[in-house]
Amino acid sequence: MWGTEDRIAIPFFFLVRFCRSPSERRYLSISFFRAAVYRFERRFTDCGIPFSGDWFAKPYACLRFCQPVWLRLRDFFSNFETGYIAASWSPVCTLQSSPNLAISLRLSVVSRYSQAFSMEEQQPNPSNSSGIPLILTSASSNNLPTAPSQMKMKTQPTIHGFFKRKHVSSSSQSQDTPTSSVPTTEKPCKKAQMESNDIDLSTLERDPGLRSQVYDYPINQQDTIRRAYMNLGPLQPTLSMFPKSGSETHKRSFQASWFKLYPWLEYSKTLDAVFCFPCFLFNKPTGPGYFGQKAFTIDGFRNWKKVGGKKCVLLMHMGTECTSFHNVAQKGWDDLLNAQQDIRNVYEKFTTEEREKNRLRLTASIYCVRWCAFQAVAFRGHNEKLDAINRGNFLEMLEALGEFSNELKELFCRAPKYASYTSPLIQKEILNLISSKVRRMICEEIGGRKFCLLVDEARDESHKEQMSIVLRFVNKEGFIIERFFGLVHVRDTTAQTLKDGIYSLLSHYNLDVKSIRGQGYDGASNMRGQFKGLQALILEDCKYAYYVHCLAHRLQLALMAASQGVIALRKFFTHLTFVVNVVSASSKRTDQLRDAQVEQIAYLISIDELETGRGLNQIGTLQRAGDTRWSSHLRSVSSLIKMYSPTCEVLLKIVEEGTGSIKGDADSAYEAMTTFEFVFVLHLEKEIMEITDLLCQALQRQNQDIFNALRLVASTKVLLQKMKDEGWDDLLCLVKSFCQVRNIDIPDLSSSYYSRGARARNEHSDHTLEHHYRVDIFYEAINCQLMEIDHRFSDSSMEMLRLASILDPKNAYETFRSIDVRQLLEQFYPEDFSDHEKTILKMQLQHYVVDVVQHEDYKQLTCIADLCQWLVRSRRETTFDLIYRLLSLLLTLPVSTATTERSFSAMNIVKTRMRNKMDDEFLNDSLILFIEREIAEKISMEEIVEDFKAAKDRRVPL
Repeated sequence: MWGTEDRIAIPFFFLVRFCRSPSERRYLSISFFRAAVYRFERRFTDCGIPFSGDWFAKPYACLRFCQPVWLRLRDFFSNFETGYIAASWSPVCTLQSSPNLAISLRLSVVSRYSQAFSMEEQQPNPSNSSGIPLILTSASSNNLPTAPSQMKMKTQPTIHGFFKRKHVSSSSQSQDTPTSSVPTTEKPCKKAQMESNDIDLSTLERDPGLRSQVYDYPINQQDTIRRAYMNLGPLQPTLSMFPKSGSETHKRSFQASWFKLYPWLEYSKTLDAVFCFPCFLFNKPTGPGYFGQKAFTIDGFRNWKKVGGKKCVLLMHMGTECTSFHNVAQKGWDDLLNAQQDIRNVYEKFTTEEREKNRLRLTASIYCVRWCAFQAVAFRGHNEKLDAINRGNFLEMLEALGEFSNELKELFCRAPKYASYTSPLIQKEILNLISSKVRRMICEEIGGRKFCLLVDEARDESHKEQMSIVLRFVNKEGFIIERFFGLVHVRDTTAQTLKDGIYSLLSHYNLDVKSIRGQGYDGASNMRGQFKGLQALILEDCKYAYYVHCLAHRLQLALMAASQGVIALRKFFTHLTFVVNVVSASSKRTDQLRDAQVEQIAYLISIDELETGRGLNQIGTLQRAGDTRWSSHLRSVSSLIKMYSPTCEVLLKIVEEGTGSIKGDADSAYEAMTTFEFVFVLHLEKEIMEITDLLCQALQRQNQDIFNALRLVASTKVLLQKMKDEGWDDLLCLVKSFCQVRNIDIPDLSSSYYSRGARARNEHSDHTLEHHYRVDIFYEAINCQLMEIDHRFSDSSMEMLRLASILDPKNAYETFRSIDVRQLLEQFYPEDFSDHEKTILKMQLQHYVVDVVQHEDYKQLTCIADLCQWLVRSRRETTFDLIYRLLSLLLTLPVSTATTERSFSAMNIVKTRMRNKMDDEFLNDSLILFIEREIAEKISMEEIVEDFKAAKDRRVPL
């Protein structure tokens, strides 16, 4: 029971004190409580008293009013019938931070015969001279004056009647009850709000000119929307050049430096206008200052000539008084972030020890979420009940942590209000917070610099088309970095759909499309199309985003075309695949192959032909060649050479012990691999692929630059040509010795060659077997490789690469031509340098020749990437900032899309057949942590706890 001197908050005061008996207080349910509060809020709104948007959803909240509202509040209380209650006002209000006041009312019940207030009769209440609301005190029934209404007792109104909406025009009002003197005004129709089910915080519009107002969302979720936008921060794109507007004689544009002067400023590329971020968050559809501030909340401000000076519009918008529209919105920002002022933290007392326990409980859950994401394991189990044997990785990890700490184990057993932070929704929310933090850290790492797009698409386990986006840039230390930025589910693979998905992700994290300086895709028509491909659509928006076909993909195409263009090579790979399929068809044959290897290794060690040591002479199986990875062909050929004798032994056992078609397949495979031509091509392909494999591996490195890659292509062609000129004799001796050891017949190379193996009718031989192996196979295979590489790698003739080669330290022996550098800048990157900077560049190049090119350390550098890092280490990047900027733009050009391919490999690890029901957001967040683990590990637990705390209102304080 409530005492007579309890300090209670509005509206709890009205709800409880208006109950006339303990039974009414006892049976007051929370459902009726909220409905009653809603009616109470509507009565205050009718009187012109403003309420916060989500107040009625928090019925126990203390109301905060502005100082001018006190008089209206006093007039509102004057509408109540005091009846047998002698009301007197005495000041009990405490002034907090002006202009806000906190209302605290105390009701002292003197008589148990006091009657409830009547909403239908009026009797003005006395007040003091200050006009501030005072204490309501009920007088004793013995001291009450006799009232005329005492002779005529009316039916006591219940609490339902008190909160019932009044209808002044209703004809059912009692004749004895005068109408209220509070004026009723017709309210304008409110704008239709969004459905709460349609809100997805991950797809909130960032552009201030396109996004919806906060008050358009459901009132219960407006604070959540505000917090989501506050976590994202204001949209402040750093464009290389903002569009100009105004008079033809003196056009003006937005300046990026204004972001530092006014951190609350936002810029809309769609409208070319600025907005106020706090005013947008706490804007209302009506009220004082609404129409005066529409330029900074809805329409946008773009009159740049009024920015600056004593009458700067931005300063006037901020205002000098604390009651200005902007400062009130900023105060609402601070109050929303200040959890200590939340009414629940005041109403529900939590000690410091309890808060620490809540944070420890959340920290343990965060640790388990990170561990599951880093290890790419499933979070949940098939059965998560308390009596289940295996409750899933997340809960089992929590239980394992509890085994080492009894305190932590008790925390999860006794969580207040069931806030144990172990539900699947909390797990996904924590994972999303960490992944969003990782993306923001990647954006900070880019830091307004130019970047390159690497895009590829593939199908996941649930047959959804997923597009992987990787950003390539040069960081502040001068290193080339490639970061996985996200996975986007696309309905189709058309160029427009891919473009929309890329732009949506970039704009959500405040990355400007105009900052793209390179595109790296595969050779699909929807990607590389010159008119309607993805690279053409992006070039329309950013004409300096140069497209480079993935060099690793080009090499793959060149090697595959070379292997298919020569008849002998094509037959060899067909036989190689057949042999691997026959030997690896069953576990029994695989075991036989291992046993044969053991016997062979033991024999070779006994005759001192093999070295022994840790990691040597490993037992393996035949490797299968893949179509998309040329390195797998080298592993397949090398494994067969290493296990040639055990493979032949297994095939002979299958021929002796097998039945049916299996016996015939083994005999055909044995006959094919024991020919001299098969052994010759086997060793030839090994020699060729060992030369090209170095290039293949180098092209897949993340820190590879395009100039060094093309230099490796040139060196590969030189090595192939050298093998053609000088490698025949060594190869032939190697093949003959291999055949002699394994008792393979070596033909007479000086005999005549017949294409079909035997003399055909009317067929004449005009060359020998040696000519056939040397010219038709050896020379033809190498020539085909060289021709395909020349055809696929034609970028060496590009004008950009020719001009940029002057900056390569490898060319230090040549005369440094400054005119080529200026021509490179004017022709390919004109908008990245202003006219004034182009003038300064000429003099900067002269100092660059003396201070850098003639330096001893410069001659030790191997590529442009090393030069860029050396400039940073020697602190010369500030002195030669324009040259350093040009080097960074050249290093941004893509080399390969190997990073996107690795992301798909990671996707197959995370989204397996057993986890094929993962939604797109959960998959994306899991991949971010799994791939970019290096960045995720830098995020401290305290940062994640604070982000979790600020994301939305929590059940218990942290």
